[in-house]
Amino acid sequence: MEEQNVNSEVPKIGADVNSPDEKKVDEITEVPEASSAALKFLESLVPETDFKYMMFDDKLVTISDTGKELGEFCVTIEPTKHCNQDCFLVHANSHGAIDGVPCGTSITCYVTRNLETIEQHHHEYVNLDNCPLDRKTNIVKQETEYTVNRIITQGEAVERKNKTFSFDDMKGFISEGSNLLLHRLLIEKGMPDDDFQLVSFDSETNLCAATYKHLEERTQTVEAIELRVYGIERTINSKTDLPTTWQSYFTQDGHLTNRVQVGSPVGMKLAKVPTAVVRDEEPPKPVFEKRSLNIEEDMQMYSKFLDRKEDIKGDHAVYMRQHPELKALLADFLQFLLLRKPQDVISFASEYFSAFSTTVPNASPYLASNAPTPFPVSRGNTRIEQLRTPTR
Repeated sequence: MEEQNVNSEVPKIGADVNSPDEKKVDEITEVPEASSAALKFLESLVPETDFKYMMFDDKLVTISDTGKELGEFCVTIEPTKHCNQDCFLVHANSHGAIDGVPCGTSITCYVTRNLETIEQHHHEYVNLDNCPLDRKTNIVKQETEYTVNRIITQGEAVERKNKTFSFDDMKGFISEGSNLLLHRLLIEKGMPDDDFQLVSFDSETNLCAATYKHLEERTQTVEAIELRVYGIERTINSKTDLPTTWQSYFTQDGHLTNRVQVGSPVGMKLAKVPTAVVRDEEPPKPVFEKRSLNIEEDMQMYSKFLDRKEDIKGDHAVYMRQHPELKALLADFLQFLLLRKPQDVISFASEYFSAFSTTVPNASPYLASNAPTPFPVSRGNTRIEQLRTPTR
């Protein structure tokens, strides 16, 4: 029902796929650039917080300018993995009938957490009795470049087109799938006041500038309920055709309520009030004033302190009764310490208790207290040879 992906109206029926305009497209070499404000916005996205409340579905009805219902438009966004990479799956589908002619478009897009397109499959069709039109466009990010493959079937004629784009040319590129997620983020985070321009494809997959700007707030009535909605206008500035503009309105939590291509007799509107997105708001942390504390003046606290003190003492006493070897071990160590009276008590204790360890090599536990002695009969006397040597 829309021409260029989900964002346009009915594809141009009967357009000559081999027209001279195709050569003009190939001659375009100037590549548009995204604005610094837009690139900064993409780089500032934090997956853990910015995308937390973006995962929900939207469902609108497609209506004519006379109010007749023509079809429906659905968007789903959910987290997933693709090519071993955490990303988001964006699926959009629009189908119905205009003047009795079935038509529609669908998009399946894998988008990274900074809105970079990994892969997108886009399908458009118009089922005319005499000359049905079918267009399929696939965008795939390769190791060194992007590839774009198109298959256009009009009646019995089939045309295939292939293009490649460097990563530098695709910097700031927003596909139609990532554009749907971008709109929600712009409502959630707010659009920068500076020039907000990104890069996108026109209907012939030529790179062109895509500009975004605020629309004035307004109210929209849905099921007799007035909703406050916030608008964003997106314009694709094609170099081979007239600019194409879409205006979209959203509730404060990002639900799409209205979408229309400027100049088109067909639009999309919300039919039922959406369920509000539940947010896990953290309660404010309590603030406690600091005050001086004298435990002996607070009888209740002092009583609890004494009770706790007795509990700990009782627990320690029970443990020591269950392990009588502890008292004997400490008594032996203290007795040995007082006999040797070493200067370095820490090293002495370390060497003493290391004898009980299974991981430390066997060694004498008396090294710290095994000081030289002047008595010749002592086995530890290091001066024995000196004492044996007669003096003159």
